[in-house]
Amino acid sequence: MKKLLLGTVLAGVVAIGAACSNNSSMQGHDMSNMNMKEENTAQDSSKKLPLATNTEVLSGKEINLTAKEALLQINDQVKLPVYTYNGSVPGAQIRVKQGDNVKIVLKNELPEPITIHWHGYPVPNNQDGVPGVTMDAIKPGETFTYEFTATVPGTYWYHSHQKSAEQVDKGLYGTLIVEPKNEEKVDRDYTLVLDEWMSNPDEGNMDMSGMDHSNMNNGNSSDNQQMDMSSMGHDMMNMYDIFTINGKSGAAVKPLKVKKGEKVRLRLINAGYMSHKLHLHGHEFKIVATDGQPLKDPQPIKDELLSIAPGERYDIEFIANNPGEWLLECHGDMEGTDGMKVKIQYEDQTNNTDKANAKENLPVVDMTTYRKYEVGQFTLDQKYDVEYTMDLGTAMGKDGMVFTINGKTYPETAPVNVKTGDLVKAKIVNNSPTDVHPMHLHGHFFQVLSKNGKPVTGSPLIKDSLNVNPGEEYVVAFKADNPGNWMFHCHDLHHASAGMVTEVKYTDYKSDYTPDPNDTTNKGE
Repeated sequence: MKKLLLGTVLAGVVAIGAACSNNSSMQGHDMSNMNMKEENTAQDSSKKLPLATNTEVLSGKEINLTAKEALLQINDQVKLPVYTYNGSVPGAQIRVKQGDNVKIVLKNELPEPITIHWHGYPVPNNQDGVPGVTMDAIKPGETFTYEFTATVPGTYWYHSHQKSAEQVDKGLYGTLIVEPKNEEKVDRDYTLVLDEWMSNPDEGNMDMSGMDHSNMNNGNSSDNQQMDMSSMGHDMMNMYDIFTINGKSGAAVKPLKVKKGEKVRLRLINAGYMSHKLHLHGHEFKIVATDGQPLKDPQPIKDELLSIAPGERYDIEFIANNPGEWLLECHGDMEGTDGMKVKIQYEDQTNNTDKANAKENLPVVDMTTYRKYEVGQFTLDQKYDVEYTMDLGTAMGKDGMVFTINGKTYPETAPVNVKTGDLVKAKIVNNSPTDVHPMHLHGHFFQVLSKNGKPVTGSPLIKDSLNVNPGEEYVVAFKADNPGNWMFHCHDLHHASAGMVTEVKYTDYKSDYTPDPNDTTNKGE
């Protein structure tokens, strides 16, 4: 079956709101032959695939990953052909300690080239896994070895950066946990990866082909184009009807076991293209880290939603002090919402009075005001060596919808030119009428200084992925302390493939990688 959302027009018209909110709009999610009902899978699959296995945890001096195909049983009705690292979705969890030398040997048994990008991790540039920028894509049958030192602790993830809008959709991702040298111990440590899928792409193809695109390319007013885009976004939103936690949905999600009095850590990672608002029932919790970076003296939160955007990670902790069975659930009213929930079960407890309340309107945690204010590494009024404005936009290109940075699409976008040691301030403005842009910087962490002109008043907010809604403006700052050529792009990967990419380029760095001009497989988006 042909790819459902490969074209930039379809990728572009989707309004990417918070998937678990009542006003959410669907983000483009290219499922590429992945999502079909179990009964259709046997007919359409040209070969028998093994069932996906449970996610394993790997550590040690050398870690072996094999990219291969499998069938993922998402719930009791839907089984999907997927791409995996080590036969599972999510792929194997790589768990190491701060200071470890990490060596990962990746073998490609998939029918197309792949890579691994270490999302959020400040690896050396030649280990960043971006085909055509830092390495050649790993062809079928080939092996590549990644090596780096685990310098920074926290919660991270890894995924292919080769045709990533397709391959990440197919399940080609896993988690990377780097334990601090002097870690405060918890009694339970769970990793929960969020994603979205489609159960009936055939119906989706019909709906898409039946849409009237005539007003989108004939010079009509932007208002008419916007009406068409909104309509298409609404229709596409309804196709994505399965939300998952760790590759499972609804009753298939494995409960989280706890005992009374235990301290529990949940590592929440969004590997999809839609924001999800999560509600922890029955307990106070603290946000102890965002994008792997710790927050000092976090404040307790109760009955507030934690919104997790594409590419983001949040570590939360709570004390199991309320015996029974409780939910961590996604809020909203989309068809897939009900599947994104997991039970927190106290051992030896049968009390179960908790009920789902996914449509209840609860406040959303504002990370720019979370915790008491403290001066971070950067301030708004200090002197910077480089200042850059990133104007994010949506436009019509000659072949359909494109997503722009300062009016250009990659590779025509002007890079952020820096040299080692520079202090860099970037203003990120989303001028797209309806599209949300979760912006991700490779190889660096940045501090969020202001939102919509108002300085951050909470704990210093250090991130590598930042969700920017239409009309919003953020100012961020970082130090150019990791020489190389680094991507800075939207992590709705369809927006990246349709142009929303630039680079942070060190003028004093010379890469030892030369792209093969004859290798057409290197598609770094």
